[in-house]
Amino acid sequence: MDFRPKIIIDPRAFAHNLMIARQSAPNSLIMAVIKANAYGHGLIVAAEALKQADAFAVARIGEAVTLRKAGFQQKIMVLEGANNVFEVNQAVQYQLILVLHQIEQLYLIKKPLPIWLKVDTGMHRLGFSPNNITRALQICLENANLQLQGVLTHLANADDPQDSTSDQQIALFDQLISADLTASIANSAGILAWKQSHRDWNRAGIMLYGANPLIHQQQNFNLKPVMTFKSRIIAIQDYQQGDKIGYGGHYQCQQATQIATIAVGYGDGYPRHAKNGTPILIRQQYCPLVGRVSMDMIMVDISLLKSVNIGESVILWGAGLPVELIAHASNTISYDLFCGITERVIRENHDND
Repeated sequence: MDFRPKIIIDPRAFAHNLMIARQSAPNSLIMAVIKANAYGHGLIVAAEALKQADAFAVARIGEAVTLRKAGFQQKIMVLEGANNVFEVNQAVQYQLILVLHQIEQLYLIKKPLPIWLKVDTGMHRLGFSPNNITRALQICLENANLQLQGVLTHLANADDPQDSTSDQQIALFDQLISADLTASIANSAGILAWKQSHRDWNRAGIMLYGANPLIHQQQNFNLKPVMTFKSRIIAIQDYQQGDKIGYGGHYQCQQATQIATIAVGYGDGYPRHAKNGTPILIRQQYCPLVGRVSMDMIMVDISLLKSVNIGESVILWGAGLPVELIAHASNTISYDLFCGITERVIRENHDND
């Protein structure tokens, strides 16, 4: 029995969530966003499972090159574009699509290359300003090497369906960009909650991994978690009322309490700032985290369970325990938890447990 933490990736869940993305926007093509090592799930595993997507999207040239070298022939969009001649040459060599967001990038391209332009409608991170997008479009018309395929923008507040910012961004996009141009606006939240953002292409990200992209929403849209994070109990102890648990005595037992110590901590990617009461799934029951998260261990109150044994498997998030619950209890987001899994955690593509 291996007591080390592990993540289990279910490739079938990827395909299921891609189907949900298509059903939610049946008139749009889907880019599967697999940047940042597929949100910590594994770039190649995700690409293989999502190969029925209409294109892939990554953040950086290196991620796209890795996909090409692994044999993937799908369209690949590089969301941050290229920032020097070397990266442009790689884009040409590996037949990539660049998203360009500033004038300087347009002048780097000396050979024919498919591109998209990004317009800043309110995210204020990357993109041509409303005052500059017309100039950028004109440069594309004048330079045959700039093979303009479309224009996109990024929604800043789409995770909150009550926030009007998305409506304002969509309206500005429609004001700036001709309806004759191929367009993309929707991210995962846009796909699920802002039908008016659906365009020729949608960019599905976090929903493909089975996490709900919307805040204050209990509905999971029938998404299935791709990643299940698991570990095992390595010790069980009985403590008395008043006993303090963990570093700094952060938690004090209010009554006689049975505590299980689990082999996982922030050294594995479990969030250090998870609060007391954060749920851990043991025998299909939620058991509360107690005390501070350590580098290698956490403690859990198992008083309500009967005859728990050392070596029993526990779920930290995933199947039966939505990652959003852990993120909320840790004052973070599911993206952060997924990307934070460290190298010492075992990775499997199916459940052998």
